[in-house]
Amino acid sequence: MAALFGARVRRLRTTAGLTQAELGDRTHVVSTRITQIERASGAKPTLALARALDAALGADDLLVELWPYVYREAFPDWSRKFMAYSERAVAIREYAAHVVPGLLQTEPYARAVLSLDVLLDGEEQLAERVTARMGRQGRLSSADRPELCVILDEAVLRRPIGNHGVMRQQLARLLGVAAERHITVQVLPFDQGGHEAMGGSLTILTLPDGSEVAYTEGSDYGQLIEEPAHVNRYKVIYDRLRAAAVPPLMSLDMIRSTMEGNYRGANLPSRTERRRLAQEQLQQSGGRQLRGSRRRIPGRRLA
Repeated sequence: MAALFGARVRRLRTTAGLTQAELGDRTHVVSTRITQIERASGAKPTLALARALDAALGADDLLVELWPYVYREAFPDWSRKFMAYSERAVAIREYAAHVVPGLLQTEPYARAVLSLDVLLDGEEQLAERVTARMGRQGRLSSADRPELCVILDEAVLRRPIGNHGVMRQQLARLLGVAAERHITVQVLPFDQGGHEAMGGSLTILTLPDGSEVAYTEGSDYGQLIEEPAHVNRYKVIYDRLRAAAVPPLMSLDMIRSTMEGNYRGANLPSRTERRRLAQEQLQQSGGRQLRGSRRRIPGRRLA
C-alpha cells in the first residue's frame, strides 16, 4: 500500500508539472521526503502529510482515503491479517472485557481510549489512530455489512473512560446501534462470576466461504487463531458467554440504567445531592418529614 500511495503521489505530481522540491515546498517538507514517499522507503507518511499532499495536488481526498491502508502496514503481520479478515467477514461475534469494541466507539470515546497508550507519540499520532479507527466503522453501514453480535462485560459500562459526557454519549450510541437489525448487544453482569475469557477480548469471524477464525487480545498482546480445532474451542467459550449474558432487551435496560444512574448530565444533581436539598426544603417548611418516616415530630428540625 505504501508503494501504491507513492505511485499515486508521483503520478499526480508529474501531472501537475511539479518537481519534488516544489511539492516539498508546498507541503512544508524537504524534497528528500517526497522522494521517500514516492519510492515507498523510509518512514510512512503521516495523516497530516497525506492531507497536505492531497490539497497541494488537488487529489480530491484520494490520498487521504488511501492513507489508512498505508498506516495499517505499521502493525504486526498477525494484526494486519486480522484486519483483512474483519473487512471480509459476514458475521462478527465479539466479547469485550474492558472497553466498547472499536466498531461501536464514538470518536470522543475512541480518543480517550487510545490516549491511554503509554507508547503514544504525541497528538499527531493520536489523531491518526482515531481517524483509522473511525474509518473502519464504515463497514457497518455498507451494502455488505456483517452481522455483529457484541457481549459487553458489565465493567465496560461502569468504568468511566473520559468524562461523564463522553460515557453518556457512548452508552447512548450503544442504545442507538442496538436498534439496527444486524447488530445485537448483550451485557455479561458481574454476578455471573468468573469465566474462560476473563482478562481480554475475544472475537470470532465468519468469512464468506463459511470458514472461521478467532482472535484474542489483551492490553499488550494479540493472537490470531486459524486452526479449525482451536477456533472451535473459542466458539464454545463464546457460546457460554452468550448464554450467561443478559438477553438483548434486558441488556439495553442495563445500559440505559447505567447511563442515567452513573453518567447523568452535569446539571442533574446526584441522589445524595437531591436528598440534601430535600432535607433543606423540609427544614425551611417547619419540620415536615421525608415520606416513609416512622413518626412526625412537629416543630423539630431535621439534622
